[in-house]
Amino acid sequence: MQNNRHPHASRILRAATAGLGLLLLAACAGTITNLTPDALPANPSQLYTISFKYAPRSDAVPGSVRVRIVIGGEPHDMAPGPGGGNIYTYDYAAPAGLTELSYYVLADYRSRDHGGNVVAQQDYSSLQHSKIAGRYVLELEANRGPVGASVGVVGRGFTPQDAIYLDHTPARTVYASPNALSFFVPGVASGHNYSVQISNPAGTTVAGTFRVDPSTVSVTPTTLSLRQGETQNLTFTVPTPASPGGLLLDVTTDVPDSVIMPEVIVPAGATSLSVRVTGGRPGNGSLTVGGYELKVPVTVTP
Repeated sequence: MQNNRHPHASRILRAATAGLGLLLLAACAGTITNLTPDALPANPSQLYTISFKYAPRSDAVPGSVRVRIVIGGEPHDMAPGPGGGNIYTYDYAAPAGLTELSYYVLADYRSRDHGGNVVAQQDYSSLQHSKIAGRYVLELEANRGPVGASVGVVGRGFTPQDAIYLDHTPARTVYASPNALSFFVPGVASGHNYSVQISNPAGTTVAGTFRVDPSTVSVTPTTLSLRQGETQNLTFTVPTPASPGGLLLDVTTDVPDSVIMPEVIVPAGATSLSVRVTGGRPGNGSLTVGGYELKVPVTVTP
């Protein structure tokens, strides 16, 4: 019985010693930290800077460290960053049409073993990924405003199919270019923050948060009484000058055959706008200004 114990104990000791050796090796390894964003904005040069921080193990021979990136199946030397701090960078020229970068880092250096001999060592990272974002949002040109305000969105990769929503409420969206959109704040409740989302068949991008501030609108006259074919001016007044892009007043009616009028957009910098309203078919109803709880009774007689 005792003769059987010793081989068993010896195996346990060897396993424990090997495990300890692995832990010591892991503890002595240098650390590699990827500083590259998960998404890189597309650019006309198709050059993308990849950055890593490498802290070599304490026994590395000074001046022996060489950091390389393996990308596209090819190794490339990474240059020390101008600020120092063990930062290494590489500018990768991506092939046209590439949408994701896959890469890893090798760090070669020399250290001394217990006998004082110089030996080659290597640390390496796991496989890393960074997407090339052909479509992204840089900023909203304003982060608050009243219902009807025109708000610009600056970014890249916009299309005429883009539609902007505040939470789940659609906003009138204006496509200007692949780098610019704008929208009119829809008639949602004021005093709240809303998520601005840009959607198209390819997916949805969050552009930021917008706060809808309370505001008021007055209208003169407060009622309309028209004969069929008669025209009368209707003036809308807001308390503060309209923002760049103008202030859209979403005027609707429950008697569309009776009221003929143009769209109401108070020009940028103005506080009022007069529009011509023409009587159509005879009927009774009202005009409603969305988001402002304002109604104008309308009567059209033969």
